[in-house]
Amino acid sequence: MQRTGHHITHRSIQIGELAALFDINPKTIRYYEEIGLLPKPSRSPAGYRQYGPADRERLDFILKAKATGLTLEEIGQVATLRQNGNVPCTHVRTLIDQKLAAIDEQILALMALRQELATLRDVTQDVSSDLMGDARFCWIIEQHDSHRGPNATPSRFG
Repeated sequence: MQRTGHHITHRSIQIGELAALFDINPKTIRYYEEIGLLPKPSRSPAGYRQYGPADRERLDFILKAKATGLTLEEIGQVATLRQNGNVPCTHVRTLIDQKLAAIDEQILALMALRQELATLRDVTQDVSSDLMGDARFCWIIEQHDSHRGPNATPSRFG
């Protein structure tokens, strides 16, 4: 069977081959096992980890979920819901809605910051170097009052 360009065979493979298959570090796989996202694999008689198709499918899911912005904790919640016989898609939709709302807030905050910086740059564009030289550190920063906005100037400057 085929998954996102990763050929999934039915034979067991070792951690290095699994890591190469998904272009990740073997330490990442061990970490996912440690935190319970991946089950502990079976071992060969020599003690090597052996991963089967189910392990590869689960790792594929984890990596896809990470790519959508889910945290490892959230991925664990989704996996637990599925293991308990529930269809986790409603939960995933809720997580996506929460992430979209957070991104929208970040975009608004970044737009506000951009406007503030652009205004600060414009306000300080024509300030003489003599006035800037009188500053303790940098007049552009010192004259800015984040509570009053970038147009506010300390009393010693005007």
